[in-house]
Order: sequence, then C-alpha cells, then structure tokens
Amino acid sequence: MTTPELKPVAVYISLGSNLGDKKRNLLSAIKFLKEHDKIRIIDISPFYRTEPVDYLDQDWFVNAVLKIETLLIPAQLLDVLKKTEIKLKQGKKSIRFGPRIIDLDIIYYGEMIVNTKELVIPHPRMHKRCFVLKPLCDIETDIVHPVFKRKSKELLDELLNNLDNQKVILINKEE
Repeated sequence: MTTPELKPVAVYISLGSNLGDKKRNLLSAIKFLKEHDKIRIIDISPFYRTEPVDYLDQDWFVNAVLKIETLLIPAQLLDVLKKTEIKLKQGKKSIRFGPRIIDLDIIYYGEMIVNTKELVIPHPRMHKRCFVLKPLCDIETDIVHPVFKRKSKELLDELLNNLDNQKVILINKEE
C-alpha cells in the first residue's frame, strides 16, 4: 500500500505592524517564513500604510498579504506564524486590535473552512478590512471566499462603497 502524495495548498497570510520599523518588521517575518522548509512564498503584495480599525488610539499600520504554498496543515501553519511573531518579539497583545510589532493571520487556506477555538479560516473579519482585501486583491482578485461564495474583488468593492473611514495608502518602494 502506498501513501498518497501530499500536494501543496495555496494559503494567503495577512501581515501587519505598527510598532518600531514597521516595514522592516514585515520583511523580517517574510524572511523567517521563506526559511521554513515546508513553506514556499509565491507572491507578496505591495505594502500599504493603513489607518487602525476598531482600536483607533494608535499609530498607523503597514500591511501586506503573502501567497504561499505549504504542506503544513492549518494548525501547524498557525504554530509557525505564532513562533515567527515570538521571534520578532511580539508578546501577548495587551489591547485587542491594539499596537503590535507583527501580526500574522491566515486569511484563506485553500478552500478549507476551519472553526475551532484556536483558529477560524477564512479569517472571520477579513471581509470588513480594506487593509486585508486591498493587498489580497493585488495578488488574486478572483479567489472565492468559501463561506460567502464571493470573489475577493467583489468583497473589496462592496466594502469601499459602504465605508469612507478605512484609509489604505500604497507605500512607494523607496520608502
């Protein structure tokens, strides 16, 4: 009996930082993920300067989205992301949605839907976040949300038509 060959899964990860050298924090997280033997980075969105959402009394963020392929199951990938946050000295967040050195979230994991105490995929608030949807759409406009059955571009367009308070500004490569 042979073991079935595992195939890499396309996964989208949101990155954010609003403490210290924000852009360097994102680049460091990307570097750590690149070094993992079961993760292959496929694409990196442009970086955006973004207004905070929910907890407003904090500095603006720098955000981006990665597309990776991985053989890791969702729980293993979450563990890698948490270890990457720890490497970058992100401790426990003292304020929900508050300041952070680095925040790494799984947005989509293939077409999988996960709902556990530790992990919800697709990310439960992604459809309400320009700072996730804009860089995601820079990589992939046609990916379909497995719960809402709508393309990322449709979710972004709807959000932009209904909100005027989430500023998302492209960062020049020289910045």
